[in-house]
Amino acid sequence: MRYHNITKDDMLNGEGLRAVLWVAGCSHHCPGCHNPVTWDVNGGIPFDEAAREELFGELAKDYISGLTLSGGDPLHAESRREIGELIREVRERFPGKTIWLYTGFLWEEIRDLPFMGLVDVVVDGEFIEAQKDNRLPWKGSANQRVIDVGRSLAQGKPVLYGEGNSK
Repeated sequence: MRYHNITKDDMLNGEGLRAVLWVAGCSHHCPGCHNPVTWDVNGGIPFDEAAREELFGELAKDYISGLTLSGGDPLHAESRREIGELIREVRERFPGKTIWLYTGFLWEEIRDLPFMGLVDVVVDGEFIEAQKDNRLPWKGSANQRVIDVGRSLAQGKPVLYGEGNSK
């Protein structure tokens, strides 16, 4: 797996103050994407042990709410296995932190991934430039959904984050 950046103290890509891993590789190529430099799966730099320790060092800080995985698309075929392993490791080492994942895939396409139950929130769907709205919390276009993963898996249908009894 390759990545472009680890953003520290991010307030835009999920609830609270977060560490964000910007993963390389995206097959969606949405017109108007805010981060097309991340599309190339061979771009960026290898996610090696030094990068892992940098990320975990951020997550160890008490004031960091959790990890956000973005890109690119963290669920690109070339990165999916390693993303699953990273999610499992973050959940083990930092059980009190939340994990948010941004993907161009729809919930219905990814809900059965073996590691999905370890993720707290998924922002799904391709960015659609004609539906862009900068006023929407945590998403770029109106078609995208901010999904409460635990409640969605329990109810067998997508449940939007913040609806009803949210976390």
